[in-house]
Amino acid sequence: MISSIKSTQLPLLAETIDGLPNISGWENEVAAVVQHQEPIFLPTTNIRLEEVQAAFAIALHMHQPTIPAGVDGKLISNLQYMFEHPQEGDNHNAGPFSYCYSRMADFIPELVSQGRNPRVMLDYSGNLLWGLQQMGGGDILENLKRITCDRAYQPYVEWLGTMWSHSVVPSTPIPDIKLHIQAWQHHFAAIFGWEALARVKGFSPPEMHLPNHPDTLYQFIKALLECGYRWLIVQEHTVETLTGEPLQFKHLPHRLIARNSNGETLSITALIKTQGSDTKLVGQMQPYYEAKTLSRQSLGSVSIPPLVTQIADGENGGVMMNEFPSAFKKVWYEQESSVVGLTGTEYLELIAAAGCQPENYPTCQAAGQHQIWQRVQDNLNPDNVANAIDEIKRANPNFHIDGASWTNHISWVAGYENVLSPMNQLSALFHEKVDSTDVDTKQPQYRQALLHNLLLQTSCFRYWGQGTWTDYARTIYNQGTSVINTNF
Repeated sequence: MISSIKSTQLPLLAETIDGLPNISGWENEVAAVVQHQEPIFLPTTNIRLEEVQAAFAIALHMHQPTIPAGVDGKLISNLQYMFEHPQEGDNHNAGPFSYCYSRMADFIPELVSQGRNPRVMLDYSGNLLWGLQQMGGGDILENLKRITCDRAYQPYVEWLGTMWSHSVVPSTPIPDIKLHIQAWQHHFAAIFGWEALARVKGFSPPEMHLPNHPDTLYQFIKALLECGYRWLIVQEHTVETLTGEPLQFKHLPHRLIARNSNGETLSITALIKTQGSDTKLVGQMQPYYEAKTLSRQSLGSVSIPPLVTQIADGENGGVMMNEFPSAFKKVWYEQESSVVGLTGTEYLELIAAAGCQPENYPTCQAAGQHQIWQRVQDNLNPDNVANAIDEIKRANPNFHIDGASWTNHISWVAGYENVLSPMNQLSALFHEKVDSTDVDTKQPQYRQALLHNLLLQTSCFRYWGQGTWTDYARTIYNQGTSVINTNF
């Protein structure tokens, strides 16, 4: 138990309330639990950093959207829809997907019992966690609780926080960024407990989507810090050096600088996910084999092992379904003490104990920001930043402030006005009604309104193109508007 948490003073949270996920009502308790600086992995790690030449870290991202596809437009998990409509598309994969959501709870105990030293990071969207609850998928959640709450397995597994409803940050209304982050923490605590929440210190942005508008990035990092996060994963090409160049030390932790249009600055540690075919790289455990080619590097006066970091869908595609299990297990049987698997927080705590602090890390900023700061210089104010962005766009039609993600060929903005406009309208309505009154966030009316507001921002409604998925978005908008206008 992390010593700053007094479990006797904290309520036992219900996993669901009135059929809804427990995503609000105990915000003060959540904040008290996550705002601590105590080490998470350092007291129990069995890694001797001085023996390590290089390290690797893998994360598995799991998600199923919530869709209004049940009886009379009831909100259900897309996984449930897949089970109920097995003849459509690739819905026959519902069973294998379900197994993928649970299988780490089999792999980790098996490997540990055989004297191996595995590591994995897990990123599950709030949508998926709620969907499993709705479907009666308690067996999956119970399995996950084993490797989350049993102290025998805590040294091997790290959970990463994320946006509750898998919204891409750059196009999420700024007032809702923190609501997503808090909702996930709240929901996670309800399922896995307060102590488990206190150990969640790394963050995984959906679609690896990082804002590059100065004010959006600043608000994102501000929300992460306020919610107790110490670091996040970023995609290599979504960031640049402070002089606008590609990163030179992608296997070292970086200090991500966020400066807004008023000149205020924040920073947070970033672990760099390198480019490549995500599922193939993780599915075949490429990070381990890449780490075997690397050697220690210096940060300041400290020599540390570099870290190869990768994240991929944990269930999607033949490689992850079929090749990953054997590849994952094989690595832990053949690895030696000089090349080891770590979790993100474990790595950062180990190098900190060796004397390497964030001020020693190389710095980076969101891709494209150097062009903005070149034009603005020291004349920082919102108007000058906006004018600089307009000038850059006129000179370079390819420049945008939509942010960047794991891929360059998909936009979550262009062509989706029929989703973005209702999304922004619902958010504005939510805040108009809720922020102007002293609303009790424990009330079901608030939870219903918050749920619909967050759900409409799910990236899937803009990933799969026009048609069924944008229709789902319209239905959620109509439901949310009705809920808010009726109850507030």
